[in-house]
Amino acid sequence: QLQLVESGGGLVQPGGSLRLSCVASGFTLDYYAIGWFRQAPGKEREGVACITASRGITNYADSVKGRFTTSRDNTKNTVYLQMNSLKPEDTGVYYCAAPCSGRDYWGQGTQVTVSS
Repeated sequence: QLQLVESGGGLVQPGGSLRLSCVASGFTLDYYAIGWFRQAPGKEREGVACITASRGITNYADSVKGRFTTSRDNTKNTVYLQMNSLKPEDTGVYYCAAPCSGRDYWGQGTQVTVSS
């Protein structure tokens, strides 16, 4: 079965950190750019970050720039999203997708809640 699986979400206090993982099953991520998206309750899904396939070039939404970092380890078929200085407005379900447009694969999502 071809799928992406996210993990690493949870409850964290404002200012805290989390690292999300996105693992591919049934196919290799080597040739895919990977995007991270999030959806807060009652809001539309928004793009958060994207990392290209071969050179690992990254770009970020303005709302997370300087706080979030995405990286990839192709030997583990995994992409990461390191989230620092988390804010309550970062709360939502986080998804990874391949490629960054989401054309081919989506994960099931992992919940991130930032609250004191």
